[in-house]
Amino acid sequence: MAPRSPKVQLHSLVNTSLLRNRKQLKFFIEKIFRTEGKSLRTVQFIFCSDNYLLKINRQFLSRDYLTDVISFDLSPDGSTEGEVYISLDRIRNNAAIFKRSVTEELHRVIFHGALHLCGYSDDTRKQKVWMAELEDLYLSKYFKRKVPRITVPS
Repeated sequence: MAPRSPKVQLHSLVNTSLLRNRKQLKFFIEKIFRTEGKSLRTVQFIFCSDNYLLKINRQFLSRDYLTDVISFDLSPDGSTEGEVYISLDRIRNNAAIFKRSVTEELHRVIFHGALHLCGYSDDTRKQKVWMAELEDLYLSKYFKRKVPRITVPS
C-alpha cells in the first residue's frame, strides 16, 4: 500500500463522492508538479459550492461572477504551497455544457488548478489553448485512455 501524501490534501465543504480513488489522485497531482519541474511543499484542494466560491471571488479577486476554480499561490519561497478552491456546482454545469462525465470534468479542473500553481496562466487565448492541451495530456495519463479534447472558451 502506498504511503499517505501529506503534500496534497483534499477537503470537502460539500459532498464529493465523485472522488473515488483519493490516494491515486494525490500521488498523481504530486507527479504533475514533478513533471512540471516544481517543488511541492503542500497544496490544499477545497471542494465547495457556487455561493462559497463566488464569495471568495468577490472578496479576494474583486470579481462578481461564478467560476469553477480559483487557485491561490501562497509560496513563501521556491517550494510551491497553495490552495485550490473548486465549485462542484460549476463542475456539474460545465460537464453538461461540454458533454463529458462529471468525474472527468472534475479531474480536468483539479489538474487545471494544479497547473496554475505550477506557474501557468490562462489570460490569453494562446495560454488557454496551451493549458487545455496540458489538461488533456494529464487526463489521458490519469485515466489511461485518450480523453476527447475540450473546446477552449474564448
